[in-house]
Amino acid sequence: MDFNVKKLASDAGVFFTRAVQYTEEKLGQAEKTELDAHLENLIARADCTKNWTDKIFRQTEVLLQPNPSARIEEFFYEKLDRKIPSRITNAELLGQYMQDAAKDFGPGTPYGSTLITVGDFQKRLGGAEREFLQTSAINFLTPLRNFLEGDWKTISKERRLLENRRLDLDVCKARLKKAKLAEAKAAAAPDFQETRPRNYVLSASASALWSEEVDKAEHELRVAQTEFDRQAEVTRLLLEGISSTHVNHLRCLHEFVEAQAAYYTQCHKHMQDLQKELSSANGDTFPNAFAVNASTSGVSTAPSPLSSATLPGASSPSRPPNPSNALEASTLKIEEVKPPATGTRKAKVLYDYDAADTSELSLLADELITVYTVPGMDPDWLIGERGNQKGKVPVTYLELLS
Repeated sequence: MDFNVKKLASDAGVFFTRAVQYTEEKLGQAEKTELDAHLENLIARADCTKNWTDKIFRQTEVLLQPNPSARIEEFFYEKLDRKIPSRITNAELLGQYMQDAAKDFGPGTPYGSTLITVGDFQKRLGGAEREFLQTSAINFLTPLRNFLEGDWKTISKERRLLENRRLDLDVCKARLKKAKLAEAKAAAAPDFQETRPRNYVLSASASALWSEEVDKAEHELRVAQTEFDRQAEVTRLLLEGISSTHVNHLRCLHEFVEAQAAYYTQCHKHMQDLQKELSSANGDTFPNAFAVNASTSGVSTAPSPLSSATLPGASSPSRPPNPSNALEASTLKIEEVKPPATGTRKAKVLYDYDAADTSELSLLADELITVYTVPGMDPDWLIGERGNQKGKVPVTYLELLS
């Protein structure tokens, strides 16, 4: 018990002297030992790494799980070292609702069968999202969390210890400086004309005492300097490890991008398959729909406007064949065509197009026009309007806008 009390008193004394030294440094009343430039640069780089890693980690959490309540729940499960329960994704829930609704509407009806199909693909999208979330959490979030909660805590602990060693060193320097000043004052020549020679004896005794105090202060300074240098080397080695942390995070970043690319590729494939399935199942249900897929007559369709627009350096597609439908050729007169009440859309022209005859409309790249279709029209063509001008335009030269 006595030992603990003495240790507590000693620690309190050390804390007090450090606090006094720190306060005097802030007030400009005490000298401060500066770290070498290399160590200062390492500390600044480490602080920058920590701050940006923390921001990236937090925002990635928001990206993967936008629901703050779910994030808090996952946080507590991690702290309690318990397995996080499986949570259904929004797409999977939507798919389940669609399929349940189809049962009530009738799976044999066009709407019910379409709900079943779309619901199935929504579940596939949800499964792809779940796989992406798990992969990203393991390959990207976990390494960042390990750095923030493991490596950085160790670095911070050693940096605090280094700061304490520096304060102890400066306290020893200040103590030695005061001892030398007192020794010099005590060693000043006494006045031998003084009627009381006792003053000379006291002066000599004080000089000897201050000389011993100087020796003690010099010894404490050497010990403090050794401990400071040792701690500075330990801290420097830890801070230099930030470079390997960057290399590790770079590898994790590549894995995150690969997982993200794989996820979006799966989503794109699922949606293409869904579009094809809906087109084949409901191609004749909506005659005024904007068809860009292959017609059931077996005529191949040119690349979609979206794919053509997103390929750098892509050349304009070949001119689609003029409609060979005898009914359309004989009955469709452009000047008599009226836009439908609903179903018109805006379209951006991707390439220049020269009209082949008076029934077509010439186009200039990047201009916006209004387009729509009419019953019985070839799916490779639309009716385009620009001001008072009207004519047929090829679908493959357009990007349909919402």
